[in-house]
Amino acid sequence: MKHLTITLTIVVTLLNWCSFASQAPAEDAVSLKLIDTKLIWDKSPHCAFTDLIRWRDKWYCGFREGEGHAGDRGWLRIVSSTDGSKWETVTKIEHDDFDMRDAALSVTADDKLLVIAGSQQTVNGERSTGTFAAVSEDGKTFSTPQRIFPQGRWLWRVTWQGDTGYGITYSAYDDYPITRLVSTTDGLHYDVLNDSLLNSGWPTEARIRFAEDGSAFCLQRVDRDTPTSLLGKSKAPYTEWTWTDLKQRVGGPNFVQLPSGHWIGCGRLTEEGRSYTVVFELKVDSDEIVPLVRLPSGGDSSYPGMVIHDNQLWISYYSSHEGSTKIYLSRLSF
Repeated sequence: MKHLTITLTIVVTLLNWCSFASQAPAEDAVSLKLIDTKLIWDKSPHCAFTDLIRWRDKWYCGFREGEGHAGDRGWLRIVSSTDGSKWETVTKIEHDDFDMRDAALSVTADDKLLVIAGSQQTVNGERSTGTFAAVSEDGKTFSTPQRIFPQGRWLWRVTWQGDTGYGITYSAYDDYPITRLVSTTDGLHYDVLNDSLLNSGWPTEARIRFAEDGSAFCLQRVDRDTPTSLLGKSKAPYTEWTWTDLKQRVGGPNFVQLPSGHWIGCGRLTEEGRSYTVVFELKVDSDEIVPLVRLPSGGDSSYPGMVIHDNQLWISYYSSHEGSTKIYLSRLSF
């Protein structure tokens, strides 16, 4: 019986250790092929920082428009399309006092279209960013944007798991260079689940995703000390996380899981001393990034939205490789 007890303990320990590593068959190689890339918006000097979602049989893409990358009073535009080719404006969100930044789209538990955005302001030479949110019940009209986090705390993305949305706020810039894990049931009101998730290196943009078994993963950008990205792993109730350095900095991080179980990411990577928007495999078992496809891009670029639809991976992003920054949509087969 003593031998049996020891054996069972070892087996259970190994199963727990391997639970994160079994998200995709290790022996299966993933292959992506770029089908096409279309320009979908270029009507302002600087169009950037996208997100993409499919809701009620239509595409929605959100992004910022302005005079430059930052420093002016930009606004958000949300456009929609039935086929991914012809796009029309749904709404324009602007504020007299803020530079509205980085539209993030998601669908709430009660089937409303949620947009959250950074609200950047410079006072006495000090720049800070808070967070606003608005919702739509029909994809045509949105509620008046309301503040959900004060200046200095930026909720960059929300991901829904069941009836709950999860996200990570970061310092932009307040006196606390830490991230906080927050949750919501309506997209407008939030609870703090962990008030010191990461507290070194100045972590910023973060995207959480969930596997079918409920396991959570996070692709986290880190801007100071040694700029890099981290892979976070957690299980319900998601208050405790483990973090691994991926040894590559991903600007505008995003990732999704293919039907095969492979995790595919996209963001700005540096290759041969130049920056591009790159699609990569995020290997959650071995904690590494493997570049797969370089999208038509260069210079000021990245911030992809990612959606799997009709057995294809659709990616919105922005790039300045054709002059001014423009919004593009790529399709990839897998």
